[in-house]
Amino acid sequence: MSSLSASRNAALVKAKAAELGFQFCGISKADFLADEAPRLEAWLHAGHHGAMSYMANHFDLRLDPRKLVPGAKSVVSLLYNYYPSESPSDAEAPKVARYAYGRDYHKVIKKKLQELMHVLEQDIGAIEGRAFVDSAPVMERQWAAKAGLGWTGKNTLLINKGSGSWYFLAELIIDLELEPDGPVKDHCGTCTACIDACPTEAITPYSIAAEKCISYLTIELKDQIPAEFEGKLDNWVFGCDICQEVCPWNRFAQKHSEPDFHPKAFLNWSKSDWEELSETLFSEVFAGTPLKRAGFEKLKNSLAFGKEPRV
Repeated sequence: MSSLSASRNAALVKAKAAELGFQFCGISKADFLADEAPRLEAWLHAGHHGAMSYMANHFDLRLDPRKLVPGAKSVVSLLYNYYPSESPSDAEAPKVARYAYGRDYHKVIKKKLQELMHVLEQDIGAIEGRAFVDSAPVMERQWAAKAGLGWTGKNTLLINKGSGSWYFLAELIIDLELEPDGPVKDHCGTCTACIDACPTEAITPYSIAAEKCISYLTIELKDQIPAEFEGKLDNWVFGCDICQEVCPWNRFAQKHSEPDFHPKAFLNWSKSDWEELSETLFSEVFAGTPLKRAGFEKLKNSLAFGKEPRV
């Protein structure tokens, strides 16, 4: 394919992505992530993936999209805003990460990616590839940074200089040759706000010990939360937003306009409403939401954890 065609098709991909509501779209050449290999190996060797044993699987696939999608030539990285305008009505109520306020993002964004593939094929022709939304061994933040959508911050999240980090990341890994973008400069500077604010000391510059992260403890960890974290969860029962709340770049965040992400009724619950939650009500309210994934028992355990000091 000529460089002109690769450039024209890249512009088309970005235009169609914008029409479907993606705020940012960037492109990388599908290649081996050489710089990430030693970092990922060291992170796994240190046991920072905790009980998430799947993180140690498919090492080669994580680093080379051509092994995940044979024939891949381009990685299209996309950002979709989820920053809400609403906030909990009871400041004392248990806290839920903002990304989980509405409908499960996997379903919402996967549908948009499928639409994007469809409209591209209408204009370009048959395209082979796969769509990903936090659903396979894809190093999403690294690809988004490589495509210039932001930089990987000290909290390990992708940060966009103009609008912060309240974004879902998604990818198309396809056999279409596209003109690639390039990375942008790291703008964290000397700031350590995220490191200083983390109650469990999970963050060191550009690395996170997932086994200490509140999101891991309240979602991924299937066992009881270790007693060492008693009094350190800051009332979070599903996920955690602290490192994003304190990030200076998030002062530029814009409110999302996605109807599927509008909050469910639980945002208006009081502390006692949460404590009295039944399994039946849980199934009704949280059907189709990220909290359903954690399950009723995990949520109740997280609620009970911070209730009284353990002996």
